[in-house]
Amino acid sequence: MSAARGARWTAASALVAAFFLASQALLWLAYYGGGAKRLIGDEESYQAFALAILGGGPWMPSTIWPPLQSLFLAAIYATFGVHVVAVQLVQTLLFVGCAWLLRGIWRDLGGGVRAANTAAALFLVDPANAAYAHWLWPEVSHLFLVLLVFRLLIAWPDSRLASTAAGACTGLALLAKSLLSAFWPLFLIAFVRRERPRFRVVPAVAFVAALGVVVAPALWHGAREYGRPMIADSSIYNLWVGLTDRWRSDYVDDMGGATLPAFLASGDTPEQRNAIYREKVLAFVRERGFFTVLGDQLGRQYFRLFSAKTPLVSQLPGPSCAGHLSVYSTPDWLARTLTSWNDAFQILILGAAAFGLACWRKRPDARLVLVGLYVAYQLALLLLVHVKARFLFPMMPFFCGLAGSFLAASFARFTAREADSDAVALTPPRLAIGAALAALLLFLAFAGPALDHLCAG
Repeated sequence: MSAARGARWTAASALVAAFFLASQALLWLAYYGGGAKRLIGDEESYQAFALAILGGGPWMPSTIWPPLQSLFLAAIYATFGVHVVAVQLVQTLLFVGCAWLLRGIWRDLGGGVRAANTAAALFLVDPANAAYAHWLWPEVSHLFLVLLVFRLLIAWPDSRLASTAAGACTGLALLAKSLLSAFWPLFLIAFVRRERPRFRVVPAVAFVAALGVVVAPALWHGAREYGRPMIADSSIYNLWVGLTDRWRSDYVDDMGGATLPAFLASGDTPEQRNAIYREKVLAFVRERGFFTVLGDQLGRQYFRLFSAKTPLVSQLPGPSCAGHLSVYSTPDWLARTLTSWNDAFQILILGAAAFGLACWRKRPDARLVLVGLYVAYQLALLLLVHVKARFLFPMMPFFCGLAGSFLAASFARFTAREADSDAVALTPPRLAIGAALAALLLFLAFAGPALDHLCAG
């Protein structure tokens, strides 16, 4: 590395570190400055389950929420005492680990060193991302496990040890969130190769075996308690709530928590409850018509998913009619600063990711196909089920990757430097497509409240 390049690297690293520390300082001040933020929604459930486990309660206390996050919290509390700040510090380390894994994944996918560094920086300094480490939801721990799976499978697909570790991490991810329940078999695509033999059989078997070992206790518990192997199953419940949501913003007359007691009271077992609500879903679709329901979902779900009113903004002080929970006790200047920073990064990441996708020209191999299917799977799933803005977080690293590739290529062209990757082509047709896609994503991010006429009158 030349002296000039080394100086640029040092300056860029210092700038990213400064932005990250600034965002962390603001987030910690927001959480504790006016008194600790109140727990909301599922946070309260995970906290209660963790405390019950510490008191000798069951390790799988729910058929709705998978058990890993409660066990994770209980383990931290058993080690450091029942202090939320201990969880926040551990999850902040995992959050930084997510950025490190993203950097490695994007380099392996051929995005280039500058693009990978930019992607990791975008992910780190976005306060809407960093704030997840302060909450008791399983978002950060789940994402760390998922990115570790991708890193192991993309970098070392021939390694039995890496495949075994990836299978174990996939099992843990399933125990953290149900998101991968229908997707995990697609990880086997990583074991496809161009040369013969076409499929890496032994590493694939190691992957599946390790996954099975990790989830076996939970499946055995489900079979013994409820008559079928299961970890947690909220799919039908979330489908029903997703179909009956009305607004393009989350936390506006939110029906998730309001519907749950009725769902749990509708039957004695998960199978009975799912059967009852499956019939409610079918009746709803029959009554309204399939295409009417599909149109309603298309007109609502992705506004909720890409909303610039992220969980951070939703919890800051603001009008409840616009979906603000006001559980942070922050002064106006801090709420405005965090909201502005949040909005700026929403524009930067979504806009640049749209251009990055449109300008991507690298020929897809099995690894790129796997990443594309991971994002497409979630987008398809979230067309139907109950959506909150936090459900974008599992996809955010790859949006940051695309954004990093576009920004790195644009910087190289603007400064007349040689690009370190040919993954992105900044041609006029591609840029035009990128502009249209960016306009769509930013419309979804910011137009929902206006279209719903929230707080009007």
